[in-house]
Amino acid sequence: MTLSTWSNRLCLSVLLPAVLIVTLGLLGIARHETLSGAGHGLLYRQIIWAVLGLAVMLVATLPDYRALAPWSYGLFVVAIVLLVVVYFFPPINGARRWIRLGPIGFQPSELAKLAYVLALAQWLMYRENQRRLRGLVIPLALTLPPVLLILREPDLGTALVFLPVFFAVVFTAGARWRDLAVLVLLGMLTVPILWSQMSGEQRSRVRSLFHQTTADQSPGDDAYQLHQAKQMLALGGMRGSWIAGPAVDDPAAYRLPESHTDFIFCMIGERFGWPGLAALLGLFALVVGRGLAIAATAREPFGRLLVAGAMATLAVEVLINTGMTVGLLPVTGLSLPMVSYGGSGLVAHLLMLGLVMNVAAHPGYEMAKEPFRFVERP
Repeated sequence: MTLSTWSNRLCLSVLLPAVLIVTLGLLGIARHETLSGAGHGLLYRQIIWAVLGLAVMLVATLPDYRALAPWSYGLFVVAIVLLVVVYFFPPINGARRWIRLGPIGFQPSELAKLAYVLALAQWLMYRENQRRLRGLVIPLALTLPPVLLILREPDLGTALVFLPVFFAVVFTAGARWRDLAVLVLLGMLTVPILWSQMSGEQRSRVRSLFHQTTADQSPGDDAYQLHQAKQMLALGGMRGSWIAGPAVDDPAAYRLPESHTDFIFCMIGERFGWPGLAALLGLFALVVGRGLAIAATAREPFGRLLVAGAMATLAVEVLINTGMTVGLLPVTGLSLPMVSYGGSGLVAHLLMLGLVMNVAAHPGYEMAKEPFRFVERP
């Protein structure tokens, strides 16, 4: 593919919203550091990761994405091995989620999400047995290892992402509604087992969802983050502090733990108000909508399933993170994709979007480096 052909095929309707999402994330991190008075070290590091991630995103659009298909199972195995290796590293804040190599920390669960989508797409792309209930056994078996390993880190938020992605991909591959409904019912029967495997802190966060405090109440230890998150959004109001200035002079009102990672959504709301939040959610909607359109027009099954899985991953993560921020879902510790601070997550999501753009550049079959499409005769 020549440079001019590549530039003409570049999917700007995915690239530009992604760049704006990353930019809003950088502004949110900058606001966090301003309120905490910790300098701008996190911001500078995230800018470096953003430049690297955008470079990886563009490089991922160059080769034909179908070359990844034979490597999908191998990448999945590597991801599972890394999820095991993480237990040999010391915990950070009570969780074993990172592999640290000197000053650089790597979160294997971010790679596992992409590797899982690739492996699932590879398994389902030419099969028909997923149209029967027993044909879903192998895809479900691929889902359980990363879910169980990540759940034990513990990382409930990331573990919960895999199940909706599984349903989205197998449905795109042709699974029937009634078979998926049976799986949902069977899954509901395992909720007591899941509850028994959750840590005490995770159970406490679920309970706090049903005992939320009002603005004039003093929150307990378990509900403190959620209380402060909602207060931060209220302080931003309609216009945000960027235009209206700080709402109050009390520094304690702006204290929010993990506001640069799990609760970065609140930082954007405090700084840019409801228009800023609407713009961020609108950009995510543009990316997901464009991704679904790419999946609908892709004639090659591996690419179609890859894009469906990538868009399901992105949409579910956004829904879980924003839902926990406003008190509709338990606080699970899941970051907001491409917005929260973290290099491995940022690079992994931009790589995923790069593959989506790659599929958009190869919507049909190709011969002699030029695409051709089947044209239905009237």
